[in-house]
Amino acid sequence: MTSTPAPVIELAGAPALAPFLARGALLSPLKRPRPDAGWPRTRLVLPALRVDPARLTAYERVCGFPTGEDALPVTYPHVLGFPLTMRLMSGRDFPLPLLGLVHTSIAITRHRATPPAGVHELTVYVDGLAPHRRGTETAVVTELRSGGDVVWESRSTYLARHRTTTAPPDDARDPAKATDSTHSTHSTDSTDSTAATPAGENPVPLPARHEWRLAGDLGRRYGAASGDRNPIHLYPLTARLFGFPRAIAHGMWTVARCLAAHGTPDATAIRADFRAPVLLPGTVTYAARGGRFELRGAGDRVHLTGEVRPA
Repeated sequence: MTSTPAPVIELAGAPALAPFLARGALLSPLKRPRPDAGWPRTRLVLPALRVDPARLTAYERVCGFPTGEDALPVTYPHVLGFPLTMRLMSGRDFPLPLLGLVHTSIAITRHRATPPAGVHELTVYVDGLAPHRRGTETAVVTELRSGGDVVWESRSTYLARHRTTTAPPDDARDPAKATDSTHSTHSTDSTDSTAATPAGENPVPLPARHEWRLAGDLGRRYGAASGDRNPIHLYPLTARLFGFPRAIAHGMWTVARCLAAHGTPDATAIRADFRAPVLLPGTVTYAARGGRFELRGAGDRVHLTGEVRPA
C-alpha cells in the first residue's frame, strides 16, 4: 500500500509574520489540543530564496556573529523559515493553539557551510504530534537546499500544555526531561516557556566564560532583525498582557548568542533545550566546556542548555 504524497505549496516570496500572529491569536480559543488530532501535511516551499544582505547584517550584529562572513550564521536558516512555520501553525487545520505554545527544543544539522549569496530552496513542514506528560507536542522540520542538496536542516519541538488523562508511553520522546523552554503565551519563537529540571537531577554547572548585560530593547532589536515582533519580547506593558513581569528575550536569540560565542565547525550537529525565559533588562552568564554550553541567570537559574559536535 503506497502512501499519498504530501501536498506541496510553492510560495513566490516569504510571507509577512504579523497576519499569521493575528490569525493564530484569534483561532487559539477554538483549538482543543490532543495528541491524536490530525495535522496539516502540506509542505511549504520557497523555491527561489535570496538572502537580504541588510537583514543578515542586522541579525549578525544583534546576535554577536562576525559580519560579512562567507557563510550564513548557523541559526539563520531558522529565521528564514520562521514565517512559513507561522503560516502552518496559524492555520485552521493546525490543532494546537498558537497562544501559549512553548518552543521546547531545536536540533540543527548543518552539512556544510552555506554562502549567503545565490539562490536557495527552503522547505518547512509539520512532522506529527506526540503525547507529552504536560500536554501535546508537535515537531516542525525546516530544510535548506543549495544546488539540489540539503545543506542545513532543523527540527523544532513545540508543546501545547493541557490536562492529560494518560501518561505517554515510555518510548515517547519527552523534551521536558532535558528542557522546558524559553517561550510561552505567544507563537513559535514567539513562544516562551517556564522550565523545570526533572526531579532528582542536579547537574554540575559548566565553567563561566562570559557575562552579558542585556538591554531592555534587546527584544525590539532582535525582532527588527528577525521579523519576530511578538509582543512578549517588545515592552514591559505588552509582555504583562501575557503574564510576564517584563519583556523577555527571544529563545532563538539565546541560542544564536551562545553559538556565536562557542563557535561551530562547518559540518555540525547542534542540540539546544529551552528551560526558562530571560527577563529584559538582565544579566546572564554564558558557560561552556568542550561541546556543551549553557546560559544561566541570577542564582544560577538555567535558561538554556546545549551541545555542539561535528556532524
